[in-house]
Amino acid sequence: MCKTPEDARERQAVKPVICYPNETLPEVPLALYQAARDGAEKVGETLVPARDARCFEVPAGHFVRISSVEGSQVGDLNFWNLNDLSERFYSGKTRALHGTHVTTGERLWSSFPTLRPMATIVADTLGWYGIDEYGGSVHDVIGTRCDPYTSNLLNDNQYHYCCHSNLTRALADHTGMSLHEAEPHVHDVLNVFMCTGFTRDTGQYFMKASPVRPGDYLEFFAEIDLLGGLSACPGGDCSAEHSSDEAACFPLLVEVFAPKAGVLDGWEPAAMNGYDRSHGRDQG
Repeated sequence: MCKTPEDARERQAVKPVICYPNETLPEVPLALYQAARDGAEKVGETLVPARDARCFEVPAGHFVRISSVEGSQVGDLNFWNLNDLSERFYSGKTRALHGTHVTTGERLWSSFPTLRPMATIVADTLGWYGIDEYGGSVHDVIGTRCDPYTSNLLNDNQYHYCCHSNLTRALADHTGMSLHEAEPHVHDVLNVFMCTGFTRDTGQYFMKASPVRPGDYLEFFAEIDLLGGLSACPGGDCSAEHSSDEAACFPLLVEVFAPKAGVLDGWEPAAMNGYDRSHGRDQG
């Protein structure tokens, strides 16, 4: 039985402290990126079908834009180092450094031991949304991805078009790996355009209808050579459910842009984290 202590309110009133103050993060050169984006030429395009996924490649120093083109639709995004799939987007550390939702000027960070920026958000047409009265916002790094295992656990079904499954098939198709080989590389996502938060009373993860409309987009600058994977979620705008054959779903467009020659002269891809791991071994 849980007994409320006499000093309960006093304990609850303790002010919070930010775990990872981010004022010392490397400055984001948005002016440089904007100069590089101006006049950039489209060099690639991938249409991600509804309830499906596709992979795409983005060389370092290029831009990639994800757009809503036909209807309100959210997407689950994975990023890997194109040359080493063991380095991948780390949603948990991105959340710790920037917050539960990301927007222009914030970065997607990679997994240990590299822990470096993989991509920087340079444009977000939903940046106006902010945080609503429910605590909801867009482009979250809270959720994992809809997957067949949780769907089976909660609903006792065998749904095969969850974002996890879609991304696994897309990665296998793009790389030539088997599904068994590809699946462990699929990881927690950036929920592009998805509107989410936590309930105030129970602390549960919630979703609500996305504010995205055709013409809205989220755009990144590639800090390293990227392999991307994007699933057009089977929940559509996620106003009711996120693993469904009933929800209205639409494709998403991925476009890659190359800057004009010379604009990024002197720029270098993001360096790996400088921590010397030998120190940790010596302590044992």
